[in-house]
Amino acid sequence: MDLDLRKVRYFVAVAELLHFGRAAERLHIAQPVLSRQIRALEKDLGAELFVRDSHGVTLTAAGRQFLDDAQQLLAAADAARRRVHRAARGPRRFVVGFRAGVVVTPALRAFGAAHPDVDVQASRVEWDDQERLILDGTVDLAYVRRPIDERGLELLPLFTETRVAMLPADHRLAGKQELALSDLDGETWLRYSDPGPDDVPIRTVEEKFERVAAGSGITLVPTSIAEQYSRPDITYVPVPDAEPDQVYLAWEADRRTPLIAAYAETASALQRSPRRGHRPRREP
Repeated sequence: MDLDLRKVRYFVAVAELLHFGRAAERLHIAQPVLSRQIRALEKDLGAELFVRDSHGVTLTAAGRQFLDDAQQLLAAADAARRRVHRAARGPRRFVVGFRAGVVVTPALRAFGAAHPDVDVQASRVEWDDQERLILDGTVDLAYVRRPIDERGLELLPLFTETRVAMLPADHRLAGKQELALSDLDGETWLRYSDPGPDDVPIRTVEEKFERVAAGSGITLVPTSIAEQYSRPDITYVPVPDAEPDQVYLAWEADRRTPLIAAYAETASALQRSPRRGHRPRREP
């Protein structure tokens, strides 16, 4: 049985909204048409995906499982379409994502020299889109940091970095040679996944700088951030007992192409030669 991607998209819309009427509006189709397509999909799969009763629409166990698979299936289809369109417009392009602080230039240069027919580009990713941009084909692979949603991805550990405390320049602990985590008890911590004081989520390290400099809180960052970003209103102090930051190379698990394999080998080889690589501060 071949899955009809149109029906899969219809299913995802209903599963996300749990309402056939609103899903039909989103999809710009009539509700009876949507209902028929969902029933046809259930027949194709041989399983009931939704429970429909007077209380509304809920997913069955099979529906919950299919939602996980359907989202990855649609992401892979969209990624394939994007790569085909990209290839049709000109030379092969290979896009490498990277998180703030990770220096990718040596690997890009080495890879580009070995593949002169490939247009190699770098694109920054953030904590909240690093997985999506890999799975939807925006980037071919990426240097990512934890936390990572590993579903659909293959991860290659590259290096670890010690972390430092990012403090306002006038903080009581500024100027110390080093700190222990216990020295930071009672501080207000800023994290990417938490909304800030004005309920605006923090997405980038630059936004963290602004919050820290304003006295809204403190945070821990990888050493590479401290090495690359310097501001007079921010200071960094090493925290040796903080859990190190791990950097991985990640790509779609079902898409280990020759170019991805070649780039992964290039990046790994550079890590084995620190003077030529990303210059991480490794853990002993």
